[in-house]
Amino acid sequence: MSANMDNHIVRFLGLMTVAALMVLAPSHARAQRVSPAPKADDSPAGNSQNGKKLFTSYGCFECHGHQAEGTPEGKTRLGPNPISFRELVKYIRQPTGQMPPYTSKVASDADLADIYAFLQSLPQPPKADSIPALK
Repeated sequence: MSANMDNHIVRFLGLMTVAALMVLAPSHARAQRVSPAPKADDSPAGNSQNGKKLFTSYGCFECHGHQAEGTPEGKTRLGPNPISFRELVKYIRQPTGQMPPYTSKVASDADLADIYAFLQSLPQPPKADSIPALK
């Protein structure tokens, strides 16, 4: 076999590999989205659908994105939230930085439980080593 033929075979196999990754990556991402985030032991039962509405009505999306994914400006990604419900409530009531406080007069514990349920229902971001372009 000639070197020219070997180059064509290598290119063909490379293109097929890239094509396969492009086809399989979205299905892998969908499979990751289906997996619920682990629930912290102290979290109350909340309604994630109502939590999504509250996340919008309280204006959380303005800094954290509509799906709590963070923003290009560097605002914090919130979901799924790795901290406990109690820690989240404590921070929301007495935040640091630019976030305004949400006292219990503004946001009830029940509202925060729903928002927490919404955050916990969000998909885990893919691990960096699972993204072909980052390898």
